[in-house]
Amino acid sequence: MTDTTAFDWRSFLLRWSGEWADSLPDDEARGEDEAAWQARWLGFPPVSEARIAAMEERLGRRMPPSYREFLKVTDGWRHAGGFVWLLAGTEGARWHDNESGLADLFEEHLDEDAGPEERREADLWRRGLQLDVESDITHVLMDPDDVDEDGEWAVYTWASWRASPPERHENFLEFMQDMYREFHSLRARPSDNEPAFVNDTTRKLDEQVEEAKLEALRGNWEEALRALDEAKEYGRPRAGGLGDQIRRLLGETYMVYFDGLVTEPRYAPELLPPLVAEHAAHSYRDDSTLTFHLRGADDDLVSLAYATLDQVRSGTCRYTAIGPFGEAVERARELARWGDTDGAWRTLREALPLWDPLGPDHLAPLGWVADPLLGPLLTPERGRELLSTPRAGQAGPASSPTVDLDPGDLAWLAEPDPGNNRTSYRFVLVEGVEPADLPGRLGEGDDTVLNEPMTYWEARHRALQSRQEFSSYDDRARMAVGRAGSGWSFAFDGDPAPFSAQRFVSPAASAGVGSRAVVVWCGLRTWHGEPFFHLSVGRDGAEQYAFTYAEGEVRQSGEIPAALNPSRFFHDLDDSSEAERSVLEAVSGEFGVHLPRHAIVNGRLHTFVTRSWTRPPGDGETYAVIRLHQNAPHPAGSESTGDDEPGTR
Repeated sequence: MTDTTAFDWRSFLLRWSGEWADSLPDDEARGEDEAAWQARWLGFPPVSEARIAAMEERLGRRMPPSYREFLKVTDGWRHAGGFVWLLAGTEGARWHDNESGLADLFEEHLDEDAGPEERREADLWRRGLQLDVESDITHVLMDPDDVDEDGEWAVYTWASWRASPPERHENFLEFMQDMYREFHSLRARPSDNEPAFVNDTTRKLDEQVEEAKLEALRGNWEEALRALDEAKEYGRPRAGGLGDQIRRLLGETYMVYFDGLVTEPRYAPELLPPLVAEHAAHSYRDDSTLTFHLRGADDDLVSLAYATLDQVRSGTCRYTAIGPFGEAVERARELARWGDTDGAWRTLREALPLWDPLGPDHLAPLGWVADPLLGPLLTPERGRELLSTPRAGQAGPASSPTVDLDPGDLAWLAEPDPGNNRTSYRFVLVEGVEPADLPGRLGEGDDTVLNEPMTYWEARHRALQSRQEFSSYDDRARMAVGRAGSGWSFAFDGDPAPFSAQRFVSPAASAGVGSRAVVVWCGLRTWHGEPFFHLSVGRDGAEQYAFTYAEGEVRQSGEIPAALNPSRFFHDLDDSSEAERSVLEAVSGEFGVHLPRHAIVNGRLHTFVTRSWTRPPGDGETYAVIRLHQNAPHPAGSESTGDDEPGTR
């Protein structure tokens, strides 16, 4: 806690006054400020202890220590920041007593269940000591009920045009220091007729920014961010844009605009994509605000921003970099598109010391966070790891690697997901083939191809938009593909149709032609009927063994290895999640396979549509077909929704 009584008010206020005077044009008509400019003093004469005591007797309260010390130097203050033109001394301070009517306004907006703290805040306008005498509709109140152990009163400032709650300052000293920073921030970018705002304070802060840039490149990002944030409060050019680079890698996106840097053509390739991606995530197709944070950009850069926006929305935004780091980016993308997000991250991290900045104000690679394949690699922990890694030729201690995100098994599928939406899933594992070969083994025909990488829900939504026919007997799965361990590939469906033991046809045999294939369909936590689990293994075009647990019974065929014997898992299903975990662990151990959790849940993978997992209808069996007109709405996953009447066969 700051010792407010030991603060050197006079030196602080003299520096402020001198910097204010130097910031004014020599030929400006100053009116009432002429004397202050001539004297280089924004204050007034000091007051005696007796005068302060008389003030306290008038108000009925002893003033807080920092305000008393201030009055001993000056009886009030001109231009406290940019919006309070005159701050009260001993004569001007008075109890506000709801003079503004703001207590009634704030109380009207309280919820019925508002607590005592919220009501106390609204009552500030009745009990507060008003310090603003002349202002731009800006209120400054000291709160006699918000007192710390040193007797300091909190100071609150509020202006209706700021559209934000009252801002709290710990004490009067902190308030005045904030107003000094506000003065600097408003003067930091002088207009054409104003002198350059350069003084000892700005020079010191600009040196601090330069050192912070080096500290950031050495991996000391926390110290760098503190220094940059301080400089930003004073409005130092580029400090905000530099600090935003650090914040974005920490996963922060709110109020991150790379101010002063994103509109420079040499930095735009790195800073524009994350800015545009954040706009795309929250704009709801209203692009009128895209250029709000690109003020000063030329027409070419604005055109680039809109082109980047189209790429982000279409999933085609592709990050590139120069040199060895750029080569690592390409390797990382190839790993990520087949699900190895941990390997992709390690590739980027190991190449980071070889990264070359685009200019002196470029602190770290950033454009990759908007790349649809690389962006999902970022977590706050990985962002800190990246920022802690020395780069761009700077030396520093090596950062500690973060823990891999994928557990390296199948058992994670038994864990509840956010919202408990993953109640059923199915997957196919094929040995000795590449993921790109899976459509040929599981697809409807030779023309089955992989779609561009996208999230599972994006793929499902696009498929529903283009699909015109839905059949109750048709169970063609849309599956994401990738690598499932050494020598294995996977196809995964996280939202399958309901399981029908009577109609189900395992793809294990056809998928395992000239190889080996494993099929798992789990619904031990399904909402659709009774719990079930199916495992089948095919080799060289024939099914080797299989079992299905459904309706409380196990049906099995072939010679099942002891490790996969269903009696180990389904003898007692009181705890279905434990049974699910156990059988998944057994499958993982038996075949040495895993599924990449992070890529499936958070990443983008290639997808394709398989042939139906159910047999054709037999004689006498009926089924429904829904055919949609071209402009008819599509079902949201329910076969009974549509504009046409279903036909039965």
